[in-house]
Amino acid sequence: MKVNHYIGMDAHCGVTELRVLTPSGRVTHRWRGPTTIPALSEAISAVPRPRFVAVEEGGIADWLLRSLSPLVDDFIICDPRRNHLISHEGDKDDGLDAQALADLLRGGFLKRVHHPKTFDRIVFKQRVALYHRSVRQRVRQANQIMGFLRYHGVFVRESVLANLENRTRILSSLPPHRALRSDVKLLWRSYDRAVDQVKKMRHRMIRLARQEDIIVRFRALPGVEWIRASTLVAYLDTPWRFKSKSALWRYLGIGLERSQSGNSPAKLRVARDANRLLKDTILGAAQTAIRTGENPFAEQYERWLDDGVSLRNARRNVARSMAAVMWGMWKTGSAYEPTWVGATEPARKVMHAV
Repeated sequence: MKVNHYIGMDAHCGVTELRVLTPSGRVTHRWRGPTTIPALSEAISAVPRPRFVAVEEGGIADWLLRSLSPLVDDFIICDPRRNHLISHEGDKDDGLDAQALADLLRGGFLKRVHHPKTFDRIVFKQRVALYHRSVRQRVRQANQIMGFLRYHGVFVRESVLANLENRTRILSSLPPHRALRSDVKLLWRSYDRAVDQVKKMRHRMIRLARQEDIIVRFRALPGVEWIRASTLVAYLDTPWRFKSKSALWRYLGIGLERSQSGNSPAKLRVARDANRLLKDTILGAAQTAIRTGENPFAEQYERWLDDGVSLRNARRNVARSMAAVMWGMWKTGSAYEPTWVGATEPARKVMHAV
């Protein structure tokens, strides 16, 4: 009779700790070596099958998944925030972390983190992430300049900085000090490079997005253009990872969680553990659709306001409705149908939840 072997890996860029447990919890293998695919392959292959590997989500987790999956019966990348046994109990070192991870795997307590199955989707997700990072870098550069100018009593917005004609006027508003003006010009050059990088990353991202049929179809929805559609597809990857609309809403940060203790009344609140980028994306799309008007989502928004729903909750309900429509389009391979919007309207009892 074959015995399952549960392998916990505490992987770092230089060194990896590996521990192997049997179903009874007995440690059968201990290994420490370089984080290279040949070394890890040899260590894993020395463990009898069936063998199951767990590693925590991190910068090298996807690389390990793609390289080592053929050697094991299952490879789980798990959420480190949920592994309280590792982070809060007992002593702390890499060997103990690997053993605790194997123990959690043995008990079935790990929550699997989704990773794209195709390399093309991995590259696309990285490109989308690079675009958003370049936008944040541009905003940081703009804030640095605005803070620098504010110190000398010059108050401007980024839109003013972006207009080259305004820079002469801004310089003339500063104290007539040569070194001061030289520093401002240096900051402007950094900002201009950041702006140029955003433009290039946007162009490259859209070039890949045009090859994704679902992104092209998503653009038919009010408030959804290349950036938002690409972000949702890149980070959600597939509609089949969600069992229900509620699960999708919670992952997007617009769903509700129920909590109750003892005889106290049950409370509904917005899910806190969510991807911030996805939450901002879907709420931004809902806000744009509402502001544009003359579309089913804007009509929903007005109906909810008439029912006494707050502005924030009404916008969140529109985001839920929009996400449900997109989820249906993705699963069925169909085009956007405005009549679907009413069919996916959240239940009245949910609308007043905070």
